[in-house]
Amino acid sequence: MTTFLQLHLLTAYPPSNLNRDDTGRPKTARFGGSERLRISSQSLKRAFRTSEVFAQHIGDHIGTRTKRMGEEVFKRLVAAGWKENKATDQARAIAGQFGELESEKDEKRRLLTRQLAHLSPEEIAAVDSLVDRLIAGEELDEDALKVLTGDHKAADIGMFGRMLAADPLYNRDAAVQVAHAITTNRVIVEDDYFTAVDDLNRGDEDRGAGHVGEAEFGAGVFYLYICIDQDLLARNLGGDKTLASASRTALVEAAATVAPRGKQASFASRAHASYILVERGDRQPRSLAAAFLDAVPAGDHVMLSIDRLRDTRKKFDDAYGVVDETAVEMSVPEGKGTLAEVLEYVGR
Repeated sequence: MTTFLQLHLLTAYPPSNLNRDDTGRPKTARFGGSERLRISSQSLKRAFRTSEVFAQHIGDHIGTRTKRMGEEVFKRLVAAGWKENKATDQARAIAGQFGELESEKDEKRRLLTRQLAHLSPEEIAAVDSLVDRLIAGEELDEDALKVLTGDHKAADIGMFGRMLAADPLYNRDAAVQVAHAITTNRVIVEDDYFTAVDDLNRGDEDRGAGHVGEAEFGAGVFYLYICIDQDLLARNLGGDKTLASASRTALVEAAATVAPRGKQASFASRAHASYILVERGDRQPRSLAAAFLDAVPAGDHVMLSIDRLRDTRKKFDDAYGVVDETAVEMSVPEGKGTLAEVLEYVGR
């Protein structure tokens, strides 16, 4: 049987623009017939995996997602005295292990792969070793350049998966599914008209602003759902249960305390989760987003959302069976539970 860990979080963000679209507008979604603010799962996962929380819990078991490994190899070879043409050829040979390369005719991009490749620390160390051997004068054949491996312990790859179009053998199925966070309340994206003053303009002739601009923002209580396949995560990490436990703990603490960095300097919209529910069981997972099809009305959106979530969970449990009789809750407005208790449960 597969064991699933399901997380439900409610976080209240004041005016903010954490995740914006190509026009600079906060991302939105229509849900239950009304507009909600949205934070994409891609944005959330990026914020989680690059956070200090992940680094503290997982340490050296974090991968690097990049197109630029060829550039790094090229720089080291040139610094060691290689001629640029020879260094370029060798860098392209190594970078080509991670995906299709940009055109050799494009001098600015020819060392880049066309797609981002998520590389484990073990694979990056293997590249470093190759470069050391090249600098030492070794001649490496094509087989020696094959540095991709399925035997690694990059926790973020184990959690969020990876796709290498050039060599599907080394793909990873994601053990963690992250939903797009949406507000439980209806929202209207608002405009912030602002001006900036030129400090050296004394106003003798020109009393106007040095700059005029407009920024869009919104506010609300966000519901976030995350599902972790505990067994797949452990398999992705080579059966290392200690690392799998640390990975789950890192993810949950990050989800509770870390947000995308969009427009933080302008809004300082940092927030911690007001409510966390964690369930563990072998039943097929289900989001509780249905609790918010009807947007919560004006009032204390946090408590109204908590009540809705609890009521919907009970009705699902009544209909399908109880997911977890020992589920853990943390509710800040009610003074119930702590993050430490949640993390202890998650890490078991």
